Amino acid sequence: MLIIFDLDGTILDSSDKIVFCMQQGARDFGVAVRDAEEIRNIIGLELSLAIAFLYPELNKLAIEEMRACYVRCFIEADRQPCQLFSGVEAALQALKVAGHDLCVATGKSRRGLDRVFAGLEISKLFSGSRCADETASKPDPLMLHQLCAERSVDPSRAVMVGDTEYDLEMASRIAMPRVGVSYGAHSVERLMRWEPLSVVDEFSALLPLIEVHQARL
Repeated sequence: MLIIFDLDGTILDSSDKIVFCMQQGARDFGVAVRDAEEIRNIIGLELSLAIAFLYPELNKLAIEEMRACYVRCFIEADRQPCQLFSGVEAALQALKVAGHDLCVATGKSRRGLDRVFAGLEISKLFSGSRCADETASKPDPLMLHQLCAERSVDPSRAVMVGDTEYDLEMASRIAMPRVGVSYGAHSVERLMRWEPLSVVDEFSALLPLIEVHQARL
């Protein structure tokens, strides 16, 4: 089975770093600092789109300048890599051993994902990925369509796993089964709007869930 994972907030415990860097980027650029909840709301979107949501008064040029401030801060902060959530490495290895095809669909840029993957042993477990600067931003489902097409898999026979509404919405829009995680950026109540198979509290809970779902296909 093709299983497509979000990265930030699902595999990587990176939300606090994203909030910090967005707030520092705002200070550096000279705009109002948004609170943590507002910033968590846009985690998962392509970065320029996220900034446009937070600062609708900014024009395109200003958005790109603010983006550069955020990126500089994040690269510096990422000298201390984000940690994997508990159970992620073992669960991904078990899913791979069981024969599942694992991919990533992320709001990061390709440069950002490559930088993260360079420091992660688990990167070798993923056979494919899509980044927001290569395709349409979440919640547009284009990145899911592309990953499925590359593998000749119907979306109905794949699973999307993520921590935000944007992850589950894009899967819902192409009738792809989906699973939420409760420990990420968005609340369980928001995730449940998109009728996931389940919302799990621990990454390791994916193992029996995927097994049961696959048996039903």
